Amino acid sequence: MTCNLPSNPAPLRAVPALPAGGDRPLGRGRARAQWMAALMLAPAGALPAAALADPMPVEVPSGQPVTLFEVLMDDTPGQLWARFRFLAPKIGNAPGRVGYDVTAVDMDWVCNHVALPWLDRTGLEPERIVISFSDRELPLGETAPDAAQYFEFYRPDLTECIWEEY
Repeated sequence: MTCNLPSNPAPLRAVPALPAGGDRPLGRGRARAQWMAALMLAPAGALPAAALADPMPVEVPSGQPVTLFEVLMDDTPGQLWARFRFLAPKIGNAPGRVGYDVTAVDMDWVCNHVALPWLDRTGLEPERIVISFSDRELPLGETAPDAAQYFEFYRPDLTECIWEEY
């Protein structure tokens, strides 16, 4: 499995993805550096501007449906972090759902095969990569008691993502 990333993606500007001191947004409509999966995974120039608003599926080892819907550059922790947010509607702990043990393997895979190549092509060098899977799209920092969400933190190395316990 490989991903075709744009060779010349437009520059991102680093903006806080989380407000200082917490994970709750300070208000609606905060500015975000937002990239959609269609831009990140398609060859440069292959998509018209209107297609950029449509998230694109990403194949993962488990075969569960996964869609990248947002990438944020976050300097709130005092260093640049890249946050790759995925929709994975079948995750959860209930019977018949895709549990954390399977999802963790998929998260490692997308870090190595989606996030690292994209960062390499953009020239961005974050200190950490955050991969998050959620069963529904939620605004960053907002919680829903009935939502399933998994997060993993990685240190980017030259050729791989190194899992970081937080």
